[in-house]
Amino acid sequence: MRQPVSTAAAVSVGLAGASAVAFGAFGAHALRGTLDAAGLSVWHTGVEYHFWHALALFAAVLGLPAGRARQATLLLFGAGIVLFSGSLYALALGAPRWTGAITPLGGVAFIAGWIAAALSLRRTP
Repeated sequence: MRQPVSTAAAVSVGLAGASAVAFGAFGAHALRGTLDAAGLSVWHTGVEYHFWHALALFAAVLGLPAGRARQATLLLFGAGIVLFSGSLYALALGAPRWTGAITPLGGVAFIAGWIAAALSLRRTP
């Protein structure tokens, strides 16, 4: 039997997945004639990581045992999406180059999220 999921977790998963689709569609359609190949590539990288980690959020909500490690996983994946993908979206749209300094912080959040997921799996419910 599946464990109950909090409303906040369900909303986070839904928003992460829906926004990944929206950003992907926006990049594919609205930005095609606006951005050069390099800008589209940066946008695509942001969308790819956004999608993968939206799916990882979904899997974590459904598959990880409740506890602090799962909560950390969810928070870190969410922060990674905002910081990593968000900074890439901003860079592709012409944000100042210093915005690129935010991207590695999102990458660290993703890495820490995967470590928290592993720790969550290691525990017995």
